[in-house]
Amino acid sequence: MHIEILVEDSSGKRLLDCLLPQMLGEQGQPNTWRLHHYKGVSRIPPGLKASSDPAKRMLLDQLPRLLRGYGKTPGIDAVVVVLDSDRRDCVGFLAELRSLVNALDQAPHTLFRLAIEEVEAWYLGDRAALAAAYPSAKQRALDSYVQDSVCGTWEVLANAIYPGGAAAIKKAGWPLPGQLKHEWAEKIGPEMDIERNSSPSFRKLRDGLRRLIAETA
Repeated sequence: MHIEILVEDSSGKRLLDCLLPQMLGEQGQPNTWRLHHYKGVSRIPPGLKASSDPAKRMLLDQLPRLLRGYGKTPGIDAVVVVLDSDRRDCVGFLAELRSLVNALDQAPHTLFRLAIEEVEAWYLGDRAALAAAYPSAKQRALDSYVQDSVCGTWEVLANAIYPGGAAAIKKAGWPLPGQLKHEWAEKIGPEMDIERNSSPSFRKLRDGLRRLIAETA
């Protein structure tokens, strides 16, 4: 089976680079996949016609065009789109995404998965991985987090593992937040075990991918 996987940013791609072999097996044995990262989310365009330059690489703005292309391409068995829910209503957001697919004349089998509220929830769902990557993480900050809650998730993680916490990162400004998101993916991702993660949204991604490949087994 071949799967095209779309993620909203490069740090999310780096994390999935670490985790997909645990979910799908080693590349080419027998499943294959390609990961594509974008430079943000934007929104689904009115009339399903992209309103921005494809070179800007905004995922939702380009998604109708991408899915039409994948639907016409032989050898693509499924497309998986991974997004942060941020502060959106998840039920409504997923309904909007599925309506997009249903409105296309020719679309591939498409699976949407959301990180609640941000992908940092998945790091916080694996405390053992966090401890291995950041042995000095502040337990009080971690214990304040309710898994998959909408609470400023990246700030919770930052308060646990970065000197000065989220306030110091915000004061420093860009590009530090992006640099740290990459660092977290590179340091925590390799330590993660997909079987012990307590994040419900992470488990939905894991189990959804497993169901996909089981359908063609």
